Amino acid sequence: MLLLSEVIEDPHKLPYLLETFYTTPIKNEKAFHFALLRVQVDSDLRMHEDIQKYQQRRYVAETLEKLLYGELMLSVGETVGIEGD
Repeated sequence: MLLLSEVIEDPHKLPYLLETFYTTPIKNEKAFHFALLRVQVDSDLRMHEDIQKYQQRRYVAETLEKLLYGELMLSVGETVGIEGD
């Protein structure tokens, strides 16, 4: 989670940390996935404050979600479903 915070605060680090995210085992994958979703939702809600900053944060979260989980849970025009609930 600390690494996620680092790239959310400085999105320009993402290209250099992609392999680290891909190869590092995640202890609680569901919690990490929801952390990515929270960043996306928070970015959407705050977009009016600083559009460039929050677009970059959303881009980081979406890119990591696609890299690690293969698809976006919050994609436009699709129903959101959570397994196991």
